[in-house]
Amino acid sequence: MGLLSSITGPRDLDALSVDELEDLATEIRSFLVENVARTGGHLGPNLGVVELTLALHRVFQSPEDPIIFDTGHQSYVHKLLTGRQDFSALRSRGGLAGYPQRSESEHDIVESSHASSSLSWADGVSRALTRTGRRDRHVVAVVGDGALTGGMTWEALNNISDDNDRNLVIVVNDNGRSYAPTIGGIARHLNRVRTTDTYRTLRRSSDSFFDRFGPVGRAVYRGVRGGTHGFLSRFTNNAALYSNLDIKYLGPIDGHDMKTLLETLTLAKDYGAPVIVHTITEKGRGYEPARNDEADQFHAVGRIDPTTGRTLGSGGATAWTDVFADELVSIGEDRPDVIAMTAAMLRPTGLLPFAQRFPDRVYDVGIAEQHAAASAAGLAFGGLHPVVAIYATFMNRAFDQVLMDVGLHRAGVTFVLDRAGVTGPDGPSHHGIWDLAMLQLVPGIRIAAPRDETRLRESLREAVAVDDAPTVVRYPKGSVGADIPALERLDDGVDVLARRDAEDVLLVAIGPFAGLALDVADRLSAQGIGATVVDPRWVVPVAGSIVDFAARHRLVITIEDGIRVGGVGTRIRQVLREAGIDTAVDELGLPDAFIDHASREQILADAGLSAAKIAQDVVAQVLGTRVPVARQNAGEPGWLAEIHSDAAGS
Repeated sequence: MGLLSSITGPRDLDALSVDELEDLATEIRSFLVENVARTGGHLGPNLGVVELTLALHRVFQSPEDPIIFDTGHQSYVHKLLTGRQDFSALRSRGGLAGYPQRSESEHDIVESSHASSSLSWADGVSRALTRTGRRDRHVVAVVGDGALTGGMTWEALNNISDDNDRNLVIVVNDNGRSYAPTIGGIARHLNRVRTTDTYRTLRRSSDSFFDRFGPVGRAVYRGVRGGTHGFLSRFTNNAALYSNLDIKYLGPIDGHDMKTLLETLTLAKDYGAPVIVHTITEKGRGYEPARNDEADQFHAVGRIDPTTGRTLGSGGATAWTDVFADELVSIGEDRPDVIAMTAAMLRPTGLLPFAQRFPDRVYDVGIAEQHAAASAAGLAFGGLHPVVAIYATFMNRAFDQVLMDVGLHRAGVTFVLDRAGVTGPDGPSHHGIWDLAMLQLVPGIRIAAPRDETRLRESLREAVAVDDAPTVVRYPKGSVGADIPALERLDDGVDVLARRDAEDVLLVAIGPFAGLALDVADRLSAQGIGATVVDPRWVVPVAGSIVDFAARHRLVITIEDGIRVGGVGTRIRQVLREAGIDTAVDELGLPDAFIDHASREQILADAGLSAAKIAQDVVAQVLGTRVPVARQNAGEPGWLAEIHSDAAGS
């Protein structure tokens, strides 16, 4: 490519004219469409920040001036301008991460892509630079308008305005959307600013008026631009939004007008105190299929045809999210007290069908998971049963409210956690691997992990029937597999999936790992080891039949799609010890680590969660060559010798 291939770092932008920067913007959009179409990724958000990112890197001196993205899914252009132009393996192992990653570049500051934290980071970094005598440096936070619906941004703004003697620039990337259109009173206010004829007319007339006087007129225009923006913002009443913050406000400006961006960001840089620069951008700009996508303007896509935008290779498989969406509508027909809540993710979590059927029974609170949980407790107190649908990774943010507002008050609230467990390409901040360990700390909570479509439907109905405690239903990303029927359902709800004559190994399968456990059982049977496979369905609290099974077996293996530390396996071990049962327990799951982006299959293989590896380790434990060692039942002295003989001969 012409200009793009010549950009090896941000300072290469300094030699380009405004016209050349605009040509580069066009080139970058073509690059993004072509490359993200092959790999999948966040396309719409990045198409919307091309000019803005170019202007930021032209005006500021990254990495000396740290640029913090909120959220990091809008950082693809930033990667291109900081020497990372190989997008061939984007979001795959060995390729570029889909979010900022410090191991990739010194220009990447914040790796976590949970929204609304950037201003707190910027507050801390700017304080540190000021306190350590580096007042010549600037900190820039690029925050999407959707992130302003999160309470952390306002906590940070409160503190920034209290100590405003530092070089801090807050760029509001206002495209009217997070995933879907941004909601709430703030969003409505910004939307009026974006669409008001008064603002558009005044801005165009002031631009054209000063342009008539050539270079001199443009110089005068630059000098009065801050005042002009203040005047325009008062016409649109936007200053009211920030009137009590004591922070300079510039804007709103066209986030695709390169000249205006450069002028305004330079003013902000030179101001010497915190400044808010309000830019209005268009998500999916320059790519008609994205612009015309009403759902989320190609916020995140899989592999697509770059010309038409049509998805490639979908296969028509049913997703877990679709099963939940369908069943919730059915429940809503039967239960008028059931309402739905989400945090700016109506479509991604599957609540759109419910919202279409029951438009007055859905609450989207914006990117405010803490508020969602506490508000749900209030709704339950008022006689409703809220179903709060959130990605598992974002549930981490609401733990205190689940504990103290929902759990302590024994509120009948159901949390539905989508994308639970390993999610793959989005990397460490998006794996949903902490929920089982975290949420089981809440006294009285009940957690279900369905293994298939039928179990998801029945678990959801069982969950909303509980009105005196929080319930959780979790399921993974992707397609739901074929139903796995049970041989028997016990009185306490545990499903027995497989049983051999010899009760040697008890395999406790959590959720969709039921299929994996059955594969392991077959492999063990071929080695002469009898395995029982059970699916607790409700993994917390531990069912009494699990304890009884464990007492009769020589070894217990738990398999879960969450961290091993404090997971379901750990809880089962504790319950067995409390019951005086000394059967060895091997908890299989994921390490307590931040797991980089890779495919789900690669990550599970790394963690030893494959049928071949699990079976191999079980045989080693049975033979006594690996700890924990399976205990030998009294009265069967020849058991280990027989297994050793079978294993040696296989």
